[in-house]
Amino acid sequence: MTAGEKEMSDKRLYAIRGATFCENTKDSITNCVGEMCRLIFTENRLSADDIVSIQFTMTEDLDILNPATALRLNPNLGLDVSAVPLFCSQEVKTKGMLKKIVRVLVTCYMPCDSTTHPAYINGAQILRPDLGESRK
Repeated sequence: MTAGEKEMSDKRLYAIRGATFCENTKDSITNCVGEMCRLIFTENRLSADDIVSIQFTMTEDLDILNPATALRLNPNLGLDVSAVPLFCSQEVKTKGMLKKIVRVLVTCYMPCDSTTHPAYINGAQILRPDLGESRK
């Protein structure tokens, strides 16, 4: 077994969720998506090599900027995501859904005994109050 194979056998695939409320402006989407992803990356101790892909959904009222583009435009992430596959789609519309929300699912490898730390911020905590402590 090579060193790389040994290292990978000590890891398993995880999916880490998050969501943020944004205004429909380029600055708001860029800043909120960056903050949410930066929290996920730092609190889960991820490197770019750990990340398999990042998927975003956004509500239909956010149409000024794709969150995947916002992430790539963000200079202060703490890691380079230029080689990470990113995907974005529109959130399924349902009655009573929150508006102005970007959701994320980061698929990554982490040590087998890891606990994931989601990032529900900027008012999006209401979506999953069961997933950790409240943030601003």
